[in-house]
Amino acid sequence: MNKTVREKIEDRELLYLSPLASKSRNTKGRKRYEEPCTLRTEYQRDRDRILHSKAFRRLKHKTQVFFSPYDDHFRTRMTHTLEVSQIARTISRALDLNEDLTEAIALGHDLGHTPFGHSGERVLNELMPDGYKHNEQSVRVVEFIEDLNLTAETLDGILNHSYDYTPSTLEGQVVRISDKIAYINHDIQDALRAGIICTDDIPKESLEYFSATNRIRITKLVNDIVENSFGKDKILMSDECFKQFINLRKWMFEHVYNNSPAKQEEDKAQNVIKRLFEYYCNELKMLYPSSSEKEIMQTTCDYVSGMTDRYVLIRYEEIFLPVPLIQKRNDEFLYKLAKMNGLKK
Repeated sequence: MNKTVREKIEDRELLYLSPLASKSRNTKGRKRYEEPCTLRTEYQRDRDRILHSKAFRRLKHKTQVFFSPYDDHFRTRMTHTLEVSQIARTISRALDLNEDLTEAIALGHDLGHTPFGHSGERVLNELMPDGYKHNEQSVRVVEFIEDLNLTAETLDGILNHSYDYTPSTLEGQVVRISDKIAYINHDIQDALRAGIICTDDIPKESLEYFSATNRIRITKLVNDIVENSFGKDKILMSDECFKQFINLRKWMFEHVYNNSPAKQEEDKAQNVIKRLFEYYCNELKMLYPSSSEKEIMQTTCDYVSGMTDRYVLIRYEEIFLPVPLIQKRNDEFLYKLAKMNGLKK
């Protein structure tokens, strides 16, 4: 009997991947059973579903660090995601882990990010009674809003890519550290491009250890992880590399993320999100008076958190600023979410 392409790939995984790698044939599966694909493994299907999702496409217009820059070379949330994927795939390939699962997790890890980056996340965290975490919203996006029916391993990696979480697979751990490697390095590049810092501002010890060149820094970090993680059940850095990396990350938070011209517009951005959130909550209360406060707020959160930077500003302008003519607003997806969340009239 001839084997399918998928079965041949699964055989190669069992033959060539590390005993510690996640094998697609041994997946814990999906919440709803689906017939296997003849061409793709389960993790490859996850990757493709994420790549073709609406939430993934919106990442191109969501802030990484700098709000709506005019320079096209600044990172967006999508380019950050692609850089995470590239670094994570390189590490997984070198460690004989499952590159397809790694890529699926990497592409999906930030789907729940808000407009205006972490500043948007902070304001939604204040507004929502149970708080807001983009990793948890990423899972909600793929499970509920877009209903991609992903495998348990991909969902675990997406949920647990943040610092306070621990992925159950090595592939998830690879994405978790690759996320940090990507944003520290590309945010240095963007901060230099914006004139917020200059090379001489970066701690001398970090420059001596990692180099001032982006590709050399990334290569050093990746090589260190591969050398210290091969054949082990954890993804690790050497003590010295980890110390230097943490020191560089701490410096970036002090001089770029929390205290720099990049944050000058943050209060304005947060006010925009807050006013829209309050507006849509009030609108849903009038349209769905039999619904609970929790249902109303969750629906509003799903809608606002999914917006791109420019869509937030368009909606804000249409709702709160005077216009010469009455224009038709397009909030159909808000009402679709209301139906999905079970709001009652």
